Amino acid sequence: MISIVEDACVDKRGWISREEMEELIVVAESTPGPIAINCATYVGARQGGLRGAVCATLGMVLPSFLVIFAISRFLDRFLEISLIANAFRGVKLAVGILILDAGWRMLKRTPKKPLPLFLSLGTLAAVLLASILDLRLSSVVLMLGAGALSLLCFGLGRKGGGKG
Repeated sequence: MISIVEDACVDKRGWISREEMEELIVVAESTPGPIAINCATYVGARQGGLRGAVCATLGMVLPSFLVIFAISRFLDRFLEISLIANAFRGVKLAVGILILDAGWRMLKRTPKKPLPLFLSLGTLAAVLLASILDLRLSSVVLMLGAGALSLLCFGLGRKGGGKG
């Protein structure tokens, strides 16, 4: 969803700048709720105040909710249809590609400094390793670890007289 929101809000409509989108991603990922809804709410509020925030949030939530609600009413019978079962497999693949696309875009914009690159590649390696070894690895643990390491490096940088 990040790449779709970014494409719509930054590239096509110019509602927010690329820098605002990057900051928005950081804030939206650290607040409760799906990132796409948090992004839509922010952009809606930025464009139309409270009314814009409510409309953007409803516009993001209602279509999916209504489709999932309709499907859930008939899910057992629905999945018996091979075309639908195959479509769900395709959706899983599409979601994976969208996640990779969003990650690739963010990695390309990551400052070419050792710490951000180490955190990005280290997290990717940890997630892949956990997946291969079938380990349960919480993304919360990864985010907290990356945040702690960043704060530690920032603190050491300031102590040494640098910018951090």
